[in-house]
Amino acid sequence: MTNFTFHAPTRILFGKGEETNVGVETAATGSRVLVHYGSDRVRKSGLLKRVTDSLSAANVSFIELGGVKPNPRLLLVREGIDLCRREKIEAILCVGGGSVIDSAKGIAAGVLYDGDVWDFYTGTAEPTKALPVGVVLTIPAAGSEMSPATVVTREDGKQKFYFNAQCVRPVFAILNPELTFTLPAYQTAAGATDIMAHTMERYFAPERNVDFTDRLCEATLRTMIGNVPKVLSTPDDYAARAEIMWAGAIAHNDLLSTGRTGDWSSHNIEHELSAQYDVTHGAGLAVIFPAWMRHVYKTDIGRFVQFAVRVWDVEYTAGREEEVAIEGIRRLTRFFRSIGMPTTIAELGVTDRRYEEMADQALRNGPLGSFRKLEKSDVVCIYELAERALV
Repeated sequence: MTNFTFHAPTRILFGKGEETNVGVETAATGSRVLVHYGSDRVRKSGLLKRVTDSLSAANVSFIELGGVKPNPRLLLVREGIDLCRREKIEAILCVGGGSVIDSAKGIAAGVLYDGDVWDFYTGTAEPTKALPVGVVLTIPAAGSEMSPATVVTREDGKQKFYFNAQCVRPVFAILNPELTFTLPAYQTAAGATDIMAHTMERYFAPERNVDFTDRLCEATLRTMIGNVPKVLSTPDDYAARAEIMWAGAIAHNDLLSTGRTGDWSSHNIEHELSAQYDVTHGAGLAVIFPAWMRHVYKTDIGRFVQFAVRVWDVEYTAGREEEVAIEGIRRLTRFFRSIGMPTTIAELGVTDRRYEEMADQALRNGPLGSFRKLEKSDVVCIYELAERALV
């Protein structure tokens, strides 16, 4: 186990009706806020009115900025920065999922920076301060409600970059599973895939003697495996929705990373698919993660055997470890397919093979990963493996 510092200061209000407390929570961060959201679905559902009524009751003035798209855009982040400066905004309240939260984090950091916010995403500058960010979560997926990470897409260059900074970690997050009842099945499944991917990025680590966090990761994955089919068949299953929502937050608040080094190759490789083709992030991960596994499993067959046995209940047979490892990957792929996720690049709508170009972009900062270092030939091979599913 490696040395670590764990700090997850986000205050969580979890459960039915907790969004009615958003005014009091927000008032502690500022008296003039930007309410940031995506589509009009939050308005039509009545959620936005409940939120703004709560703000008004707490004497918090606000202005709204909607229009966040999946794979959030840099242009809107820049628009939000200008708006916040002009209106003297003191805090940002997100009403939505990971894309809205990531967009808000970019705005929060950019408002207090003299240069272009894109500098943070390219790594030419590091944010040290930001406006406070609060969250009313509507989509369990990205885990951005408790994480220090933000990802945005620059449309003119088709670049999807991220940065991590403690100053953008949300001050509070309100998690009411009821707000997820009306999510479309595809969005539910894509979000679940993202949660599982966040967990697996941490699980496949080079460190030994990390059994405690191994077990936490395995429990998170088994929770998802058990509950996602339930909500797809019964969308208003509160108990199952609650399990998924809390698992999503824990999967990305760094608890599962303690004492170990995450890999994150699959995320970086998928980001190029999202940047070039605007695919849903979770759907892209359903394609890329099993392909990455097929490429690297021989690096540490023992870990893949453990994954197969503990997570997927594959029967262990001495002397047949490779078969057990492969069966674990096969069962993961079948699970993704069973919940309606694509499992090949073609199913994502990608028809051209720009693998070398995408590999170059993914490797712009050097080799990927910690479980196994990946060079360009490895990344191209993973894209090629993603053309056919292991089922």
